[in-house]
Amino acid sequence: QVQLVESGGGLVQAGGSLRLSCAASGTILSIYRMGWYRQTPGKQRDMVATITSSGGTNYADSVKGRFTISRDNAKKTVYLQMNSLKPEDTAIYYCNADIWNLSGTNDYWGQGTQVTVSS
Repeated sequence: QVQLVESGGGLVQAGGSLRLSCAASGTILSIYRMGWYRQTPGKQRDMVATITSSGGTNYADSVKGRFTISRDNAKKTVYLQMNSLKPEDTAIYYCNADIWNLSGTNDYWGQGTQVTVSS
């Protein structure tokens, strides 16, 4: 069974930085696109950043220039470096990945990690 486990969330002051990590485990043949999404109460889950298996990246306009997504394919891990954090970045951040395993290619989500930015 495939699992995505996030870490690195927490409380930080505006202007500060946090680094999120998400490690995939289980019987995995290949990991394609990986990404980070975020959600606040009562709102839909929005894309923050995605990265392909070859390193191509895509960012939401609201985080361009402040956040950087990267991945370590050997460790099956995706990272999100968040700098110059703003109170509006406060949300639950979810890791997402398209993973090929014995049951085919499926979309997986982590359990989420809370990021709170105080003003």
